[in-house]
Amino acid sequence: MSEEPAVRELRLVVTAEDYDAALHFYRDVLGLREQGAFASEDGRVTILDAGRATLELTDPRHAAFIDEVEVGRRVAGHIRVAFQVDDSVATTAKLAGAGAEVVAEPTRTPWNSLNSRLEAPGALQLTLFTELGD
Repeated sequence: MSEEPAVRELRLVVTAEDYDAALHFYRDVLGLREQGAFASEDGRVTILDAGRATLELTDPRHAAFIDEVEVGRRVAGHIRVAFQVDDSVATTAKLAGAGAEVVAEPTRTPWNSLNSRLEAPGALQLTLFTELGD
């Protein structure tokens, strides 16, 4: 068996009705670095670097538990995007100032991170989290 991973990159593809607003929000406000941008008569696409990617799978009971901890009630659909940031309080305020709706302010979780929840452009629900350490 090869030591090489079968998958090299996780790419979440979001179709945003307001492409320009979503691009501004994720690239210019959240600070995801642009890796490439392509345009043709068939439309536009921009690839943004979000750092290391992981795929977190959860069952419905645990998803409800996470929502309860972060928000106080079940709010997420079957997909939620989580970004680890250095300061979830400041980043939450920054993204709210750029048009994201704050669903829940940063709260300390039982797993010792500071998590907030937002509704963001592209119809994505976001968790911002800062690991608090020991």
